[in-house]
Amino acid sequence: MRRLARLAKIVWVAFRFGLDEFPLAGDPTGRWLRRARSLDLFGRYSAPRAVRLRRALETLGPIFVKFGQVLSTRRDLLPQDIADELAKLQDRVPPFPSEVAVAEIERAFGKPIGEIFATFDRAPIASASIAQVHFATLRDGHPAAVKVLRPNMLPVIHRDLELLDAAAGLVERTWSQGRRLKPREVVGEFAKYLHDELDLVREGANASQLRRNFARSPLLLVPEVYWDYTLTNVMTMERMHGTPISQVDTLRAQGIDIPKLARAGVEIFFSQVFRDGFFHADMHPGNILVAADGRYIALDFGIMGTLTDRDKNYLAQNFLAFFQRDYKRVAQAHVEAGWVPPGTRVDEFEAAVRAVCEPVFDRPLKEISFGRVLLRLFQTARRFNLEVQPQLVMLQKTLLNIEGLGRQLDPDLDLWTTAKPYLERWMQEQIGWRGLVRTLVAEAPTWANLLPELPRLAHRALAEDRLKRIEDRLEALVVEERRRTRTLRALAWLAAACAVGAFWLALRG
Repeated sequence: MRRLARLAKIVWVAFRFGLDEFPLAGDPTGRWLRRARSLDLFGRYSAPRAVRLRRALETLGPIFVKFGQVLSTRRDLLPQDIADELAKLQDRVPPFPSEVAVAEIERAFGKPIGEIFATFDRAPIASASIAQVHFATLRDGHPAAVKVLRPNMLPVIHRDLELLDAAAGLVERTWSQGRRLKPREVVGEFAKYLHDELDLVREGANASQLRRNFARSPLLLVPEVYWDYTLTNVMTMERMHGTPISQVDTLRAQGIDIPKLARAGVEIFFSQVFRDGFFHADMHPGNILVAADGRYIALDFGIMGTLTDRDKNYLAQNFLAFFQRDYKRVAQAHVEAGWVPPGTRVDEFEAAVRAVCEPVFDRPLKEISFGRVLLRLFQTARRFNLEVQPQLVMLQKTLLNIEGLGRQLDPDLDLWTTAKPYLERWMQEQIGWRGLVRTLVAEAPTWANLLPELPRLAHRALAEDRLKRIEDRLEALVVEERRRTRTLRALAWLAAACAVGAFWLALRG
C-alpha cells in the first residue's frame, strides 16, 4: 500500500510539472497528447522543461534530489539544458530532530550519550539528505564532529530505487531518446553510490586513505577518523577549523593569497588523480574549508573515485597531448585504448577533437566553460561510437567541480599552464629513468626470491622441452606408420578384387 501511495505521488508530481513532455518528445504516436499539452490548460508548461524537472525532484524529496545531482554529472547522456539545470540542485534539507539523532547514537553504542561523549551539541551544524553532523567532545577532551545517518533510510531508499528503476524502464520504452540515454544504467550507478554513502565505516576508510596520501602535504588537510567512535551509521572525526572556501572576501581579509589557493587546488586535484589514482569525487565548495595557514580542508568522503595505472597513463597522455595540441596523438591514444572501434579513421577523429579544443587554448578560466567543452567532446564521442568509461565519468564530475571552484577563486587562472608542468613531471617519473628505477626497486623483492631458482627452472624447462620434442616425434612416427598400414591394406584389398574380377572374366571367356 505504501508503495502504491508513493507511486501515486510520483505520478501526480510528474503530471503537475508537465514531465509528460519528455516521453512525448519525438513520438509520432503522441500527437493528440502534444496538442492537448499545447493548450496548457493548467499552466504546467510555463517554465522550461529543465526547470520543471528540477522542481519536481525537489518536491519528491531528498533521494530524488540526490539522484538529480548524480544525473547532472552524466553530460555524456543528457541534453545541455537539463544537465545545467540539475547542477543547481542543492543538497539542503531540514534536519531531523536532535532527539532522534541522540537515540540513534545511543542505540548504536548501547549506552547513554553522556557515557559516549563528554559533551554533545544537540543543534546540528550541517544537514543533508543522507545524514547530519553534530559537534561533540570526546571523553579525552578531543573536539570531534559526529555524523549520524538519518533513521530508517534503507527501506525508503530501496522503495524509491525500485520506483526509479521502473520509471527508467518506462522512459526507455516510451521516449524516442530513452534507449540511447540508458536511464536504467544511470539508476543502477546511482544506487551503487547511494549504498556506499549509507556505510559510514566505508566513508571513514576513504577518509583514512586520503589522509595517508596527503600526510605530509603542505596543501591539504584531512580529518582523522576516531575508529572507537565509528560504526555503520555513526562516524566520528576530528573537528576541523576553517573558513568555507566560498567566502572569498573573508579569506582575502584573513590574508590568504587567493591566486595561490586556486593553483594549489589544481595541484591537489592532479596529485589525487595521477599520483594516487584515488580522488575525492564530490569536491563542491560545501565540502571544502580553508585553514588559517592557507591549506585546503577536505570534508565528506562518501563518494571517491579510483583509477588504474592504465587509466592514469591514458589520461596523462591525453592531457599532455592536449596541452601540446597534438590532436593526432589524442586520436591514436583512444584507438590504442580500444575505446573507439578499431576501424575508426584517425585523421577524422583528430579533426573532430581539434575543432573542440583549439578554441579554448590561451584563454583564462573566466572565458572557458569546461561544461561546454565536455559536452562537445561527448557529442564527438557519440559520433565516433566512443565507449564511455564509468570511472572517467566520475573524473569528469570532479573536473567540473574544480572548474567552478577555480572560477570562483581566480577567474584569471590559466588551468593549462598550471597543470602542464605537473603532468610533464609525472610522465617523466612514470616512463623516464626515475620510473625505471622505481619499478626496479618495487620489483626487487620478487627478483631476489626468483634469481636463485632461475638455473633449476631453466634446466627443467629445457628438459621438458627436449622430452616434449621426442614425444612429439614418436607420436608422429606412430601416426605415419598407422597411415602406411591402412594404405597397404587398401591396396591389398584392391589387388584381390582385381584378381577375382580377372578370374571371373577368364571363366566367362
